[in-house]
Amino acid sequence: MAAIAAASRIIPSAASLSSSSSSLSFFASRSPLKCLPLRSSHRVSRLFVTQRRPEVRVLSSGYGTVSASKSFASDPDQLKSAREDIKELLKAKFCHPILIRLGWHDAGTYNKNIEEWPRRGGANGSLRFEVELKHAANAGLVNALKLLQPIKDKYSHVTYADLFQLASATAVEEAGGPKIPMKYGRVDVSAPEQCPEEGRLPDAGPPSPADHLRQVFYRMGLNDKEIVALSGAHTLGRSRPDRSGWGKPETKYTKDGPGAPGGQSWTAQWLKFDNSYFKDIKEKRDEDLLVLPTDAALFEDPSFKVYAEKYAEDQEAFFSDYAQAHAKLSNLGAKFDPPEGIVIDGSPKPQGEKFEAAKYSSGKKELSEAMKQKIRAEYEAVSGSPDKPSKSNYFLNIMILIAVLALLTYLFGN
Repeated sequence: MAAIAAASRIIPSAASLSSSSSSLSFFASRSPLKCLPLRSSHRVSRLFVTQRRPEVRVLSSGYGTVSASKSFASDPDQLKSAREDIKELLKAKFCHPILIRLGWHDAGTYNKNIEEWPRRGGANGSLRFEVELKHAANAGLVNALKLLQPIKDKYSHVTYADLFQLASATAVEEAGGPKIPMKYGRVDVSAPEQCPEEGRLPDAGPPSPADHLRQVFYRMGLNDKEIVALSGAHTLGRSRPDRSGWGKPETKYTKDGPGAPGGQSWTAQWLKFDNSYFKDIKEKRDEDLLVLPTDAALFEDPSFKVYAEKYAEDQEAFFSDYAQAHAKLSNLGAKFDPPEGIVIDGSPKPQGEKFEAAKYSSGKKELSEAMKQKIRAEYEAVSGSPDKPSKSNYFLNIMILIAVLALLTYLFGN
């Protein structure tokens, strides 16, 4: 979600990669961006060769195309290992913002009014194809693909759709943000013909910012609270005027990097995930910090302002709402295999059973609270519950029954 920090060239140099990898973007200013013709150089013409079902591959030795493989569900062990590699990548490249942007832009094309997959858009890995990479809002995201491609090559049983969302959630968490309740198993689209049309992503400076935000995010099935919470990720990243048309060439916060210096950030510590985005917009005291029309709308629109004010005062509330909104965004439009998805951090801890006194009452007098707790404690002490005795109870009952039968046999036999 952010005013693009998109590269002015589709194929970046090694120097430009590190700088654009520090740019978070979901809101896109399309007018200032102009993608170069794909045949502007010999290297570009080799990148996007028209073949049967081409798929952009960013290799350590350069760019190429390969035939897309059949969609498959991701392997849980490979997902865990890929996450560790992403953490190392983040430490080395400071690329948290652009990886978040990649996941958001793959998911943010979702249209809840279209039922058919993958025509409905969403988190399906389509952003790896040239036709979608050329969308103005996605300028520079080829950098993110180049960063992640070695990990994709290493873990072939992780889909692109899962890798994009895994990288996005991991980047938030590694920057100090909340743990995102993610699930995986997203199926990839297999051909560029399955990419969504251009124009589904939000703009940074529309004539009516609040109305524009609602038009775009309501189409995804998100509400005002989720719009504001997701906007809070602008706490990360910076914008460069030579690429997006927004921001200053350099500020006191960006002149020394990390990564390539320059650009204008929304916050002073633009690689730390916290609620300073909301605080800084509210106070408007620092001219070196960026405020886009879509940012300002959060404190101007009455409905948005309720949440923006809350998040400026309560970081814990922001983290909680952001984590849920990010997880929801990352699932938009996705087709999961298995249908219930894959959880790699373990299943959520089940809540305790609801105690229904009627089940344990004599029928004459309801049990006291102290007695209810005593009964529950006694059952749980042997790994059971008031509703379902443990296996050990059944075993004991059987042993008692056998003993009784043996005693009766002995008595009647004599």
